[in-house]
Order: sequence, then C-alpha cells, then structure tokens
Amino acid sequence: MRPQKTLDEDVLAGLTEVFQSKGYEAASLQDLARATGLKKASLYHRFPGGKKQMAEAVLGHLAEWVEEHVFRVIHHTAESPQIRLQKAIDQIKVLYDNGKNTCIFRALSMETGISLFRLQIEKGMNEWLIAFEAIGEELKLDSKTAKDYAYQSMIDIQGSLILTSTLDDPEIFEDALKRITNRYLNDNRQEMQ
Repeated sequence: MRPQKTLDEDVLAGLTEVFQSKGYEAASLQDLARATGLKKASLYHRFPGGKKQMAEAVLGHLAEWVEEHVFRVIHHTAESPQIRLQKAIDQIKVLYDNGKNTCIFRALSMETGISLFRLQIEKGMNEWLIAFEAIGEELKLDSKTAKDYAYQSMIDIQGSLILTSTLDDPEIFEDALKRITNRYLNDNRQEMQ
C-alpha cells in the first residue's frame, strides 16, 4: 500500500489537472473523482467542503510548490541574482510543463471562481510580483523599472500561456521566458554601461 502522503499528492495532481483544464464552474464531481481515482463519497470524505475546498487545497498546494521552487530560489542570496533568475525561470517551465499547463489563477478566476478565490489569487499574484521586483532590484534596477519589469513578466507568463494553449505552440511560452530573462539580464547590462 502506498503512503498517504503520496496518495494525497496524487489526489491534488488529479484535482489540479481538472481545474486547469475545465475551470471551477465546468469541473464536475464526476470529473474530479475520475481524475483522482476516488469515488465521489471518498472525495467528500476528504473534502467535506466540496468542490470549493478541493480548489482551495489545489491553490494551497501550488502556493507551497511555488514558494519552495521559485520564490526560495529567487531569495537564495548565496548565489548571484543572475543565476537565481535563471533557476527560477527553469522552475517556471516545470510548473507550467513548458507551457502545456494553464495557470491555476486563470482557471479559477473565471465566472464565479473569482468571487470565491479572489483573496488567494490576489495574494498569489502579489507574491509573484514582489519576487520579480526583488530580483530586479538586486540586479541594480531602479525601483520603478524593477516594478515595471515584474508586471511585464507576469503579463508575459500569463499571456504566453493563453497563446500557447490557443495556438498549440509551446515555443510561444519558451520565447516569453527568454524575453523575461533578456529583459532582466541583457537590458539591465545595457543600462549599466
């Protein structure tokens, strides 16, 4: 028998997949049960708050992953900011499976999902902006430019995920991440010269 932690990770992965592909409104309990390998009754046993609690668990799980794999990398001052930025970009590729996965913020912010999850989504987006702004400041950008780059980075990531999915072209996401890296590293070097 598998350890409970592994099973929990499998359940969260299944729930995430359904919410990413269908959004909150369109995700049925049947879809969620099938993706997790659990019966509806077992899902309700684990998540007595129903679909809303399942989505909250997904948001929490992904927030922990991003904290560990993206934000800690960005804030790990033992390495240069250039290396940390590149490592964070590499982890963003993993998070979104090279552009194949929809952003959970986008998936849960449609229709009634935005009213249910606004605070978690807003908190998550702000954490992303703070991390990108901080790396910009460490790369010696002035505060306004660092903030502008952080916002543009989020626009590039989110927009490229939509285009990658719509046009079925993973190079769009890859190119967006390259633009982010170039903006911080190459544009920054030109400004410093």
